[in-house]
Amino acid sequence: MLLASAAPVIAADAPAAPPALSAPQAAIVTRAKALGASEVTTRAAPGGGLILDGKLAGDQFALAFPATWNHDALLFAHGYSTPGTPVAVAEDPLDKTGSGGALAAAYAEGFAVGHSAYDKAGMGVQTGAENTLRLRDFMVKLGTKRVYVSGASMGGNIVLSLIEQHPTAFAGALSACGVTDGWESLFGQLIDMRAAYNLLTVGTPYALPGEQDLARTALPVVPPSGDMTKGEAFRWAQIARIATPVLALFKAANANPGGREAKIVRQVAAIGGFEPEPASLAFPLVTVTLGADDLRETLGGQIYGNVGKVYSIPEMTSQETDAFNKGVQRIAADPVAVAAARRWHQATGRFRTPLVTIHNRIDSLVPYAQSEVLGRIVAAAGNQSRLAQYALPAVKAPLPIGGVEGYTHCGFSPEQTGAAWQALRSWVETGKRPAIDAVR
Repeated sequence: MLLASAAPVIAADAPAAPPALSAPQAAIVTRAKALGASEVTTRAAPGGGLILDGKLAGDQFALAFPATWNHDALLFAHGYSTPGTPVAVAEDPLDKTGSGGALAAAYAEGFAVGHSAYDKAGMGVQTGAENTLRLRDFMVKLGTKRVYVSGASMGGNIVLSLIEQHPTAFAGALSACGVTDGWESLFGQLIDMRAAYNLLTVGTPYALPGEQDLARTALPVVPPSGDMTKGEAFRWAQIARIATPVLALFKAANANPGGREAKIVRQVAAIGGFEPEPASLAFPLVTVTLGADDLRETLGGQIYGNVGKVYSIPEMTSQETDAFNKGVQRIAADPVAVAAARRWHQATGRFRTPLVTIHNRIDSLVPYAQSEVLGRIVAAAGNQSRLAQYALPAVKAPLPIGGVEGYTHCGFSPEQTGAAWQALRSWVETGKRPAIDAVR
């Protein structure tokens, strides 16, 4: 589960009365319908602008056109959401959609902005890339001259997929807290963490509930009744069931820093490559335990295997380490799934589009190492001139469950996101690579 900053947000406000359209706005609506947009509705946007909602090939989209549109556009690809989450995105793309303020900043500068729903929740890089590209092509046919693309978390991986597989489609790209190395490395960390947590908490009050098999989802994410009106409450209840024993482990660890629970925290975090703090264990474990079935079904098999891997466990004797390696569950990777993950998407570093990335130095779900590895991949491809990366301070915030604080995922201020957008825009328009302190 990626946090609300990265997941799609469904607008809850009552629909406003359709605005009186100017001649250019009426022309946009007419053209959109002629291009195949269905279920088209309009509403007023700030400053006399136009919000255009509809569907392309059955998938919902939302666009906002300022009154003085400069005929450029910025599109946003959202992140991962727990399987079973509705796929709809906010009907107002200027609302809190997870873009961190980039869409609002671009709109204020005369850019059209928008986003598209995906065909499915959960692992959705392929559908996210395809639907975002379709919206891009739609915008070009509406008269857009330059289209930029941005994305957060899984959306950052979608951005890389788009610019590497469609090198002339976008003028510039922005990835925030993105999975910019690839899914094998990230899910390898998450699956290793689940394996270690399962083994080290056997027989304790902190064991995770439900299915223990690493290749399976621990708890269902869709209500047994199939009543999707209760879906959100049901999913949050399942998230709480996973997170509660993890946060109880931290509470016990804090009460006795030299005790067994604190040692388990340090060991699980070290095996996963995360910080030994509440959010950096709870969020990865929630994601991997509730998303395993969807991941396997989407990719056509198991993305990661640990057969033959020798784990080195901090604070364990050699005998304890041997026992861990003998007792930990082993699973094998499926070549079909690995190939699918590499296509959707393992970075090659060979892109032609200017790319700006921002990443917190500590991120509770997508480690900063993803950004570091991208830098090495791009350097190996001899493509450093097209990449500008910015490392931002870690941010803590209250967790939605447990009443404690933890490091955030995608913890950027609107000012930081806006600065990243400005750095990208200036780079594309002037040809001058942004300064090393352009975002901080």
